[in-house]
Amino acid sequence: MSTDNQDALIAKRMQHAITRVTKTVFPGRTNHHNTLFGGEALAWMDEAAFIAATRFCRKPLVTVSSDRVDFKEAIPAGTLIELVAKVDHVGRTSIRVHVDIFLEHMYQDDQHKAISGSFTFVALGPDRKPVPVLSGLTE
Repeated sequence: MSTDNQDALIAKRMQHAITRVTKTVFPGRTNHHNTLFGGEALAWMDEAAFIAATRFCRKPLVTVSSDRVDFKEAIPAGTLIELVAKVDHVGRTSIRVHVDIFLEHMYQDDQHKAISGSFTFVALGPDRKPVPVLSGLTE
């Protein structure tokens, strides 16, 4: 595959892989400050990133790292959040996905970024060894 064809394939698959997940922050998911547990936010981000990475390459994946997760704002109970996951880098056997969490008050027309971070995944073959993420992919 030529570099131009590979770049076009990557760009098309990146666009297709964009993943949006909307959730409600209920009290059972909050801490003693009545805001979303940080660990819960991380789990939701990892899941959205996993979905985006899987949609990109359609291979078994494992999370190998999370990088610089910035908690810019606490997310109170009773709000809506939207996670937006986008593949932002494709390596030979790895995929990095950037995830933003947008906070939205339930009874107001507003939405702004509250948390962001990146997650890296490695594609695995049947032997559980890393495999190239682009192998076997077509449009």
